[in-house]
Amino acid sequence: MIDEIYKELNKLISYLKDDEKGKVYKALKLSEAAHGNQLRKSGDPFITHPLEVAKILTSLRLDGDSIVAGLLHDTLEDTNIKISEINENFGYEISNLVQGLTKISKYSLKVNNQKFGENYKKLILATTEDLRVILIKLADRLHNMRTIEFVKNENKKINTALETLEVYSPLAQRLGMKEWQDELEDLSFKVVNPDARKSILDRLEYLKSQDENIIDEIRYELKKTLLQEDVVCKVEGRKKTPYSIWNKIKNKNIAFEQLSDIMAFRIITNSTRECYRCLGIIHRKFPYIHDRFKDFISTPKSNGYRALHSSVMGPKNKKIEIQFRSNVMEQIADFGVAAHWKYKDPKKIKEKDAKEYQWVHDLIDSMNSSSTQDELIENSKLKVFQNDIYVFTPKGDVIELPKNATPIDFAYSIHSQIGDKCVAAKINEKLQPLKTILKNGDQIEIITSESSQPSPLWERFAVTTKVKSQLRRFIKSKKKDEHILFGKDILYSFFKKENYEINEKIEEQIKNKFNLNSINELFELLGSGSITSAAVLKKIYPEYKYKPNLKLNYKNENYVQLKGLTAGMSYHLAGCCSPILGDNVVGIVTAGIGVAVHTVDCQTLLSYQDTPDRWINVSWDSKNKINSLSNSRIIVVLKNQPGSLGKVTTLIANNNGNISNINFSVRKKDFFEIIIDIEVRDALHLQNILAALRMEPQVSSIERVKG
Repeated sequence: MIDEIYKELNKLISYLKDDEKGKVYKALKLSEAAHGNQLRKSGDPFITHPLEVAKILTSLRLDGDSIVAGLLHDTLEDTNIKISEINENFGYEISNLVQGLTKISKYSLKVNNQKFGENYKKLILATTEDLRVILIKLADRLHNMRTIEFVKNENKKINTALETLEVYSPLAQRLGMKEWQDELEDLSFKVVNPDARKSILDRLEYLKSQDENIIDEIRYELKKTLLQEDVVCKVEGRKKTPYSIWNKIKNKNIAFEQLSDIMAFRIITNSTRECYRCLGIIHRKFPYIHDRFKDFISTPKSNGYRALHSSVMGPKNKKIEIQFRSNVMEQIADFGVAAHWKYKDPKKIKEKDAKEYQWVHDLIDSMNSSSTQDELIENSKLKVFQNDIYVFTPKGDVIELPKNATPIDFAYSIHSQIGDKCVAAKINEKLQPLKTILKNGDQIEIITSESSQPSPLWERFAVTTKVKSQLRRFIKSKKKDEHILFGKDILYSFFKKENYEINEKIEEQIKNKFNLNSINELFELLGSGSITSAAVLKKIYPEYKYKPNLKLNYKNENYVQLKGLTAGMSYHLAGCCSPILGDNVVGIVTAGIGVAVHTVDCQTLLSYQDTPDRWINVSWDSKNKINSLSNSRIIVVLKNQPGSLGKVTTLIANNNGNISNINFSVRKKDFFEIIIDIEVRDALHLQNILAALRMEPQVSSIERVKG
């Protein structure tokens, strides 16, 4: 068997230069000697595995160093070979590839969920250092999946298949390697859900028996139609893979019988011009299905994929999907970035095609922004099946974004500083709210201000993981600063109230007593409610006895009353969201301070997700006075036209709202952003004012500030 594979490999590396071939033969001998009498689970000599990996790599026509690394990829982990020996025999570049592959092999990505995110991050980092590392690893996984039936441990087999579906198949997809993606998915599907796969295959076989030559007949009709127009091209037809059919059944929640596009056809031409010509011919002959046309030639996917997609009611009155590609597009569609090795110097690929790998860097950015293990795991996972949209910058550059993306996602995709300083957006030259959902073909201009900073509100309508992570990091940092200032104020006020001195010397004692690196750590704990001022005072002065004042003093005759509080418990309406009568609210208990009342959708509540014991259910008491007023804050984006501000203030006054404060946060040539504080009776009163303002043509957008 080895001799046969050896001969086959000899033919497959014929495209390499003689010096590269010499390295391959040398690596083969070293690998064979190192693995010695080791056997695979199948009973075959272990050397058959690196040989098969090398064969798979030659199908991509990878460079000699990659083939050598494929032959040696298991030697460091499974034999006595040292990295110094590989470096001495083959040089730094190959030893670096082998070392990178050995590191990846040690990562358990699926089995140990707690380490999934961190290990996957290392895998992605290896990709950015040298793309060949992941190509070799994918080839290694592909051969392991081809022989997975020899693994006897059922749990290990399922974990390997799940890891392949969740990690390696999405990576193949993002690299544009459709052929490998399909095979990895099918082999994994066979392990994870063999019954579903068999059911789909049986159904496909039944359909074939009903009309055995359906694909050939449709292919013939398409070919004949194009030949009549003197178009020379290749027409291919196939049934979709069981796994892709299974996903469509699951995602669309439909039965197999309802699937009408299980057949896909490719028309492969000699040029881009011919692709468009063929599309026109097919659309003239067969009715095309609306909303099923996509042009990935003028707006390629981020992995470099280019083609035209259309669905038509084709020959035999069958609904079919057709892809139009040139010969070069076909290579890239099947082998993605790896196809570039046929046309370009692999060492220059990173510079020339950096845009195609931007998703890798974005993924690492979002992972670095993760503050918890769960968030890291979530950010690690590739969003494989989300639909993308394509929008344009003012200069006409194409930006790829996920479905339901907003100008906030667009701003951060340009640059994080653009996102941080974003204040407004023009969509197709018209001023629109930042929460507007973008559509294919929109042209977006982001308006910035140096004095601006990210708003916690943005996280509600941002879609991309990168943006959400950056916003959470900013909010967390801001919240920490607020807790420190608040905590210091609490501590100093409490010491003063209890007639105890506090100064820098006392602060140093407190820091030492609590074993903290900085007094700010204590202030943060106080500000977040993790400890009380009384506990700090008791730590410094053990003889101190705290006597809490349980009496409530209602100084404000319009003070709102709440249900759900324990008798004697003090509370205040949180300034971050300024809840008003009629809002759905919740209470957060802070020891030594009382209860802070927030609206249920206030972003500040994210800080208390890990302390459910501090949450209490509260609601407005029906005894609240009708004439009591609450303060609410709104942000208005207003066209910069004469009299526009006057119209806004008049509308508020006409609806019985009282403006207590007004501030211009942004001034631009064509618009203003204004923050207005309004005194209102309740939530319904505020809604009426907002509705009236939205009817005013001068108002571009308006929203209430809550958290």
